Amino acid sequence: MNAEINNSVHRQEVLRELIARLHAGESVDDVKAQFAEEFEGVGADEIAAAEKALMESGVKVEEIQSLCDVHASLFKGSIAEIHGEKNKTKTEGHPSWLLKEENRGIERLFKTRLDIHTEQLAQGDPRALRLIQEDLELLWQIDRHYAKKEYLWFPIMERYGITAPPKVMWGVDDEIRGKVKALRANATEMGAARPAPQAVRTFLDEIAKAREQILEMISKEENILIPMVSEVFFSPDWRQISEGTAELGYCLLDEHATWKPEEQPQKAPIVTSALSGGVVTLPTGSFSPEILTAVLNTLPIDITFVDKNDEVQYFSQSSERVFARTTAIIGRKVINCHPPASMHVVEKILDDFKSGKKNMEEFYIHMKDLYIHIRYYAVRDAAGAYLGTLEVTQNIAPIQKISGDKRLLSD
Repeated sequence: MNAEINNSVHRQEVLRELIARLHAGESVDDVKAQFAEEFEGVGADEIAAAEKALMESGVKVEEIQSLCDVHASLFKGSIAEIHGEKNKTKTEGHPSWLLKEENRGIERLFKTRLDIHTEQLAQGDPRALRLIQEDLELLWQIDRHYAKKEYLWFPIMERYGITAPPKVMWGVDDEIRGKVKALRANATEMGAARPAPQAVRTFLDEIAKAREQILEMISKEENILIPMVSEVFFSPDWRQISEGTAELGYCLLDEHATWKPEEQPQKAPIVTSALSGGVVTLPTGSFSPEILTAVLNTLPIDITFVDKNDEVQYFSQSSERVFARTTAIIGRKVINCHPPASMHVVEKILDDFKSGKKNMEEFYIHMKDLYIHIRYYAVRDAAGAYLGTLEVTQNIAPIQKISGDKRLLSD
């Protein structure tokens, strides 16, 4: 047993050294020789351990992100060999099957549209710009694809102690989102005026960079993420992901099979939405659980409650919901519900509430036709002790349009 532990530690240290060498500027070819010498094969779990070791030693998530594409290409072949059997296509409709099918849709979008239209624009055809605008609008569906990982896959990975890969992958997802957003904005701006040749070349270069990073992410999802979770996820985990998928939507996939999991003994905790009987008695009245749920869901706001241990305990399901929520986040550390770039903001809010420095914080965000007002409140008991944080989100755009008085019923 000691030999196995020592060997595992040694292999993790070697992986850490290889990633550090890449970060120092050495090429992939420079480190491949040592990689081949030290390993007959490498598992996705060891990549997770190496990234976790780097983070625990003080390396920032952003620095590991900068290595993500490089070390993905380094590990790609070995992972495919080791996990080839587990990485076979799952039953149609299964979450991993769905992830791959959406990836095929992304690849088709490039092959049958974007690649063709960018070549036409490069050849001087100005009509291609309008087609590229349409292509980029379709490509933005990739946001749904990444959201499913971040809000359905990652919370379950964290339950099994796989914490570093989700942070790194989410950071890269957001880099890609940022590139696609910028391209959409640039395409609109260029379409309103005759762009200079240099502007067109720069635009095409940026599309090429985004394309490369998106295809690298496809490789990471299929050669690292899926094999990694296939080793630890049980049927209830996959069922929870499947049940939450429709809430987040699909990427470039109009039709898809429906997966029906086989009934197996439950081997891992699963969050359910069953209501218990009885009465919820409050100081000013009482509800049955069914009526209380309906009341909270009727409010024209989104409510999310995080307890004093920073774990998500509840969210409402209003018909006017702004941000998607799934039951996979119940019990998840709230900081992990946010991309790495905004984690420090979440920590600051929670620290200020716990210390008593603040009782409320708010933000305003424009999202297309919506104007989102997000408020955070410290929840305290009668003695002032901190119980948790309440997030309240509302689209206030319709409220801003109100003027005058309304004293009569609507027709």
